[in-house]
Amino acid sequence: MTKLTRRHFVAGTAFLFSGPIAPSALAAPVSDRSQWDVWDAQVRPADYDPTTYNPWGLHPRFLPVRVEAKDGLTPGDIHVDAVARYLYHVEEGGTAMRYGVAIAKGSLYEPGTYSLRRKAKWPTWRPTDAMIKREPHKYAKDADGVDGGPRNPLGSRALYLYVGNRDTYLRIHGTPLPRSIGGRASSGCVRMIMAHIIDLYDNTETGKTVYLYPPEDAIGA
Repeated sequence: MTKLTRRHFVAGTAFLFSGPIAPSALAAPVSDRSQWDVWDAQVRPADYDPTTYNPWGLHPRFLPVRVEAKDGLTPGDIHVDAVARYLYHVEEGGTAMRYGVAIAKGSLYEPGTYSLRRKAKWPTWRPTDAMIKREPHKYAKDADGVDGGPRNPLGSRALYLYVGNRDTYLRIHGTPLPRSIGGRASSGCVRMIMAHIIDLYDNTETGKTVYLYPPEDAIGA
């Protein structure tokens, strides 16, 4: 019988185990719940009036407003007009709340019909592998994820869009870049002012349908 020495044991385990795992390798991004109310107050102050509050210098047409909805629309559903850059949340009684949004750049925008399957406050975020591959100079640094908070790319709230049980990685979310509203700026998602999506979040339910309509270039084609 071969006598196993300490040298044999150490040499053998080298094939089975790597060195100590760095703490950062185990750490997943987090969202500190104790800060949620503080962060909400930063982006939606006590005197906030959605129809007039505009420290971002948005064109007035992108401020929230209640409008008349077309007949036959289902209350609770969301419709995104990619040409006008409006999001409509259909209400009971034939009205809808309209918000200004930004949509995705070029072909990254994906028109279609989706299901709202998940909602999150001050969500964490990780760029998709496709985003990292497409723009490594921009996204590789965040490959391990970003903690929730005012600087997180998903902002104050996120609505997660699915097709069946498949997460599409498309979101309707807040943005720390309010001046992008009205433009084509994201890598696939629909962006909103952080204060505006807090209002939307509070009035939406999972299970509702989200319609992303084609942008101007697709209509022209």
